[in-house]
Amino acid sequence: MDLSDSLADIVGRVGRSVVAVHGRHRMPSSGVIWRIGVVVTAAHTIRREDGIEVTLTDGRTVAAVLAGLDLGTDLAVLKLDGVDLDPIESGDARSLKPGHLALAVARVDELGISADFGVIGSTGGLWRTWRGGQLDAFVRLDGGLRPGFSGAALADMRGQVMGICTSALMRGAGMVIPGMTVERVTDELLAKGRVSRGYLGVGTQQVNLPDAWVNKLNLPFKSGLLINSLAPGGPAEQAGVLIGDVLIELDGRPCRGMDDVHAALGSSSIGQPLQITSIRGGERHACSVAVGERPQRNSCR
Repeated sequence: MDLSDSLADIVGRVGRSVVAVHGRHRMPSSGVIWRIGVVVTAAHTIRREDGIEVTLTDGRTVAAVLAGLDLGTDLAVLKLDGVDLDPIESGDARSLKPGHLALAVARVDELGISADFGVIGSTGGLWRTWRGGQLDAFVRLDGGLRPGFSGAALADMRGQVMGICTSALMRGAGMVIPGMTVERVTDELLAKGRVSRGYLGVGTQQVNLPDAWVNKLNLPFKSGLLINSLAPGGPAEQAGVLIGDVLIELDGRPCRGMDDVHAALGSSSIGQPLQITSIRGGERHACSVAVGERPQRNSCR
């Protein structure tokens, strides 16, 4: 079998578990049958909670129920009743390397199965999205995604699905939500309809610290997070945090950017005290904040 036939065979096999998701007014997105009766797609393509439909591989269009969505990882989970189509065979996205060949397999309604052939642009370890979610591996494609390809399956040359494609996590580039992340988030969305994350209720801006502060306070770093807004009644405001404070430590660990904040606010942090050290008026100031649960922001509109 030559390369062309091999690629067509992979697209055909993976395509049996790829559906079209009608969750917005314009063209549908793609989705993947991840488990029997469960479809996973990109959360940013779901613009309504009711009236979602899925076009299956056999051409039938059936109703779907939104089990939950998570903007942090850009994943949405849909449940199908009475549909027992085979789920995909998933692989480990951490095995991907820059230059590996890959196939994005999508289903765009009446167009049927569509495929894009390309290479993996770059890879890395754990990656925090700009919305606060954590992916188990960083996998960037070598270009952007065509319309309808968010929610598509990303397959390697063995036909194993490495994850779900999305255009919402990095400007101008297609990203892959790894299968490990899909499994973890799907479990949580099916169980409770949301992914829990810690919440302080602060708006911040990274700033460089004046040399006078660095020297006076004997700091081993030169940046912190300026508090520029507070959620009324939020955990930070209740603990006495003020606009103008500059965060420098969380539980004794340096706080130099939002990645440090997100790392301290996992689901296990909810309800727990978090020791915050800030600079106020040129002096160290410490307080304890009871971490809240991040309010759920609904992308359906």
